[in-house]
Amino acid sequence: MNWLCLSGVISFVFYILHDVVGAMYYPGYNWMSQAVSDLTAINSPSFTVANGLSSIYALFACLSSVLVCLIIQGKGNKFLRLGIYLFAVMNWVSAIGYSLFPLSESGYGGTFQDIMHVFVITTLVVILSILSLVLIIIGVLKHDKQYKSLAVFAMVSLGMMFVGPIGMVLVPLEYFGIVERFSVYSAVVFTAILGLYGFFFIDRIEAKNNKKGRDNHVKSIK
Repeated sequence: MNWLCLSGVISFVFYILHDVVGAMYYPGYNWMSQAVSDLTAINSPSFTVANGLSSIYALFACLSSVLVCLIIQGKGNKFLRLGIYLFAVMNWVSAIGYSLFPLSESGYGGTFQDIMHVFVITTLVVILSILSLVLIIIGVLKHDKQYKSLAVFAMVSLGMMFVGPIGMVLVPLEYFGIVERFSVYSAVVFTAILGLYGFFFIDRIEAKNNKKGRDNHVKSIK
């Protein structure tokens, strides 16, 4: 099961492919000023290619996040576990929500599915992402400092997540795509990081903790 957690890393690769390859099939697309979701808008010339690659990304992201949830059971503390569980829920909401409600056209068309995409699904994804990362950080800093590297990654991801909305207000529209990608890629990268933890680091950290506990028990007996 641990090996399958590497699907999180594979999901990261497919997300980049959906962004880069999708742009190749969208004449005139400017990644610096346009959102990533423009590539999968129904009327965009890149829809078929970008949507296909995005679907593969979502499949691997959901698989990896669920496997990490299974591996973390009974380990760490409740805040850390809950944070990881909520991050998995976020991936599922993102995968199902954005596939059901893609943008009707590049930018914002104002249709029902655009409203669902921008104001409902995106809001849920953002709230779940922030809440999950905050819980992971709290769980590590207050209870399980052996996972401190994960907390650092969570802090960086959380910071990147806020760069997007802040940057959208501060920077000119021609740079909208750049700051928007900070927010989007923060969750994508953290999914890959959690996959690596599920593959190797969680078991290694727990084994080290168990060994330390046994050593302390032996010392107390002596």
